[in-house]
Amino acid sequence: MEHIYDMIIIGGGPAGYTAALYASRAGLDTLLIEKMSPGGQMALTDIIDNYPGFEDGVDGFTLGAKMQKGAERFGAVTEYAEVKSVCLSEKIKRINTTVGERLARTVVIATGADPRALGIEGEGELIGRGLHYCAHCDGRFYKGKTVAVVGGGNTAAADALYLSRLVKKVYLIHRRDTLRATRIYHEPLMRAENVEFVWNSTVEDYIIDGDIVGARVKNLKTGDVTELNFDGIFVSIGRKPATELFAGELELDGGGYIVADESTRTNIGGVYAVGDVRTKALRQVVTAVGDGATAVHYAEEYLAEIH
Repeated sequence: MEHIYDMIIIGGGPAGYTAALYASRAGLDTLLIEKMSPGGQMALTDIIDNYPGFEDGVDGFTLGAKMQKGAERFGAVTEYAEVKSVCLSEKIKRINTTVGERLARTVVIATGADPRALGIEGEGELIGRGLHYCAHCDGRFYKGKTVAVVGGGNTAAADALYLSRLVKKVYLIHRRDTLRATRIYHEPLMRAENVEFVWNSTVEDYIIDGDIVGARVKNLKTGDVTELNFDGIFVSIGRKPATELFAGELELDGGGYIVADESTRTNIGGVYAVGDVRTKALRQVVTAVGDGATAVHYAEEYLAEIH
């Protein structure tokens, strides 16, 4: 007979491993499938200062490894594989991976969301070398320095405001002549004396001297290219949720995120979306771990009903 798990978790970030911890501790037969290494996007963060319990901060890779060990202590199993396809609509869910098919009564989707990059050549190699995608994660490194923020939506506006309270100067680079962010951000940004708007402009290339020390910025109206000097740049042009596998079965919102409220329940019974992959207001480690615990609570209720 094929083995049927009580729960399969897809993704080994903070949401996924919290779900694994709570599920295995509750006695559920739990498998977590991760394609790379524990921690997800968190593992790429040098220092996390806003996760409770680490008074000196903790690097994301270490925190991810600790979360994995905590879940496996209670019997959760980690399998390193890539999920190729899923069938979630039946009572027994089927997960097809690079190492074979896995079956489960409940599935927790914790596949996360990747920051949208600018598409500049070599961009990936500059992460942590002046290039960042999370102001709340890495902004403190630039206290008293000059930074740039790219974007014009709510995330970019919130990042620019947050950074303006830490740094000496913020360049806010946007391809249009007005922000797309909601009006609540406009007035505080306009009042901030250390925020300079660079309208109708895009980043063409980075200026590199070991690390990023500036960027060449093109004005889309005039075609002129100028150089901006700064110590770090935060790209805030949105995220791309890892939901391609689920587009045919689960309800997605306009941004491609899985539609799930604070209960983490999706439109299919026994399937839950946690962490950055679901529609939510705040995507942080603390909200991800909360989702993981919540999903197990509702999964236990579901399992009790179907047995």
